[in-house]
Amino acid sequence: MRMHQDTSLLLIVDLQAGLLPVLDTGGQAVEEASWMGGVAEALGVPVWLTEQYPEGLGESVPSLLASLENPRVWRKTHFNAYAEPDFAHALGDTGRRQIVLCGAEAHICVLQTGLALLEAGYRVAWLAEATSSRRSEEVGLARRRMERAGAQAVSADMVAYEWLERCDDARFKDIHRRFLKERASRPLRFD
Repeated sequence: MRMHQDTSLLLIVDLQAGLLPVLDTGGQAVEEASWMGGVAEALGVPVWLTEQYPEGLGESVPSLLASLENPRVWRKTHFNAYAEPDFAHALGDTGRRQIVLCGAEAHICVLQTGLALLEAGYRVAWLAEATSSRRSEEVGLARRRMERAGAQAVSADMVAYEWLERCDDARFKDIHRRFLKERASRPLRFD
């Protein structure tokens, strides 16, 4: 499955202030989700965020919100965001069938949302460096389960370059300058 900007949507699950301190690689997940969100917005790809019980876990991490111009934020009580009727209807209305998925916790809300999206016929790409849990072992278990169910693990670079498709236009030059160049040497962990 190749990524296409006109059929994609970036879904960032529950990267919330109250959860971040207990996540293994939580800081990286926020930084990479923010980076991917910036690229998505620059290319006209919708960016959606979910918040699980924000009264207890806090809202989305402020640095993530500050990095995005116009994300759509969904509050939810189900671990699986797709189980929220308004979310499911709105997603269907976008016509976008390719979901780039990341967030926390990998083995709970990200996994359940991803499995439900696959069951509903969406194509799901698991953004490896932007997905976290309290224990890295659970990230690995969740990723393997998602892959067995039909998702594909991807990196943000893969997604960005596939969305861009070519290097000879102004969009590539802008995104290379603003996003790609500075990220090239950044050390990352891919669980």
